[in-house]
Amino acid sequence: MIRSNLLRDSVDDILRECLSAAGDDIVVVNPSPASIRSLVTVGGELSDPTPVRLFAARDPLKDLMEDFLVASAIADLVEEGLLRVRTLQEVPNSALVLSEESVVSLVESSDQAAGLVTTDDSFVEATYADYDGRWADAPEFSLRTPPRSRVMETLEAELGATTAADFAAVLDSLESARGGGDGLDEVTISLLVAAKNGELLYDISKWGEDVGVASKATFSRTKTRLEDSGLLDTEKVPIDVGRPRLRLLLGSQRLEDADADDLAGIAQEMLA
Repeated sequence: MIRSNLLRDSVDDILRECLSAAGDDIVVVNPSPASIRSLVTVGGELSDPTPVRLFAARDPLKDLMEDFLVASAIADLVEEGLLRVRTLQEVPNSALVLSEESVVSLVESSDQAAGLVTTDDSFVEATYADYDGRWADAPEFSLRTPPRSRVMETLEAELGATTAADFAAVLDSLESARGGGDGLDEVTISLLVAAKNGELLYDISKWGEDVGVASKATFSRTKTRLEDSGLLDTEKVPIDVGRPRLRLLLGSQRLEDADADDLAGIAQEMLA
């Protein structure tokens, strides 16, 4: 149970203490996008985390879920039963961490974070009951991104350990994976890694559609865009029956010479 105000270096530290001290249930209300990222990080680190109900406005959630790194990590926590996500209709003025014992208001500054704690029984009981009731009536937030653990397991099963390891290395080198100038999206990463390992477009796009990363059409359109930008090349591979399939190749010597954890940075330079 958190009994006194907290002043720490980051929201990660505040949330880590809140999750470690909570009982059987904790509700995080209206966190900032950065705080949601912190919540995901902390939730994945703790050895015995308290299950969390994440209660946030739909638009910020939807925008955040465009980042594959965050969305796939949230999907992992949801699948493990450690996180549930619902959309908040009426947004409070501050971000709150609620348990049956305390209410913590999160305050962030440029270099520190604070958790302002209230343990008054009547206030805590009323606040918890209010949001518990709202939660019961709130819609679930639909997750469209598969868990990262499933992505990695299926990628290794379908295309091998080396391709899966390269995919993980590229993800780990990025701060975000959402495209649109804020990092490479998951389809672009998949295609670059496939090209690094000489995989067939058919195989990587079939895997991507089957696991829920994106449709085959999205893979095809992205492949064309990367070809036009000089990042990818292809060669035809004859098959016994039907049209030849395309083997993916990297389109520049810089990319061919790069280690997996440098691949994203070079690709982003070339796309800029």
